[in-house]
Amino acid sequence: MANQPVCAVIVTHHPSAKMLELLNDVLAQVQGLVVVDNGSNDDEVQALRNRSGALGFQLIENGKNLGIAEALNQGVAWAKIKGFLWVILFDQDSRITGGFVRQMFGAWESHPERERVASVHPQYVDPDTGTVASMPRAADGSLVLPMTSGALMPLWIFDAIGWFASEYFIDLVDWEYCFRIRAAGLLIADSEQARLLHAAGSPEDTIVLGRTFHPSHHSAIRRYYISRNCIAFYRKYLFRFPGWILNCIGRQLRDMVVCSIAERDRGRKFRYFLLGTWDGLTGKMGERKGL
Repeated sequence: MANQPVCAVIVTHHPSAKMLELLNDVLAQVQGLVVVDNGSNDDEVQALRNRSGALGFQLIENGKNLGIAEALNQGVAWAKIKGFLWVILFDQDSRITGGFVRQMFGAWESHPERERVASVHPQYVDPDTGTVASMPRAADGSLVLPMTSGALMPLWIFDAIGWFASEYFIDLVDWEYCFRIRAAGLLIADSEQARLLHAAGSPEDTIVLGRTFHPSHHSAIRRYYISRNCIAFYRKYLFRFPGWILNCIGRQLRDMVVCSIAERDRGRKFRYFLLGTWDGLTGKMGERKGL
């Protein structure tokens, strides 16, 4: 790892005070850090500036929300300009654990085809329950739908297959890029040791008619982007990876059924699901104004 300088990239949007405190933990394990802020308010941006001055990391202020994909691209581009060979990407609500980066590089170094590895992912642990998330795997044992947060990536991959899809704005940015990696004949690896504390959405068990459901409680706006980007994703990769795309369709439909039964604000979320589906079918991408 000594010869593999790595830069962490964190995208923020209304970051909490607790998140700012956790930046020390990241900086202790990497050689560089760039925080890209997507339209936080004045007080939040000033807190980021203060933290940047105290800790010595780079802060990119966008002034408005440009979406997760574009912000990641900005952070990766900065790391590339500074001469880093690797980036490790984090959401603002993820927490790094001790030895994380070393364990991630260990997974890459021990991989039998490490020169073809385009992305390494950790185990995702629920910070409240300690449960390790179950991730779908391909026949070769590799992850199929890993998350962006915690991903360790060599910078050559962005020259080889391009940047994150900024037209997605938010949601499915990670799925699309991982399928693009597979389409290029490259590999996705994961570490059995590295643990990232991360909870997707705001999960909360709900009992309906005596049955327990586990909805994510994503916002209605997120429901729009998930449904729209799913359609774009399916259209792009259906004929290349038909089995997995059909599996993804099934997962999305089950998730929407659970949302319709067990989540709050169900009517609005279902309307946004339909709007997103329509925009996906008609090719309307980017930020959706008026949501």
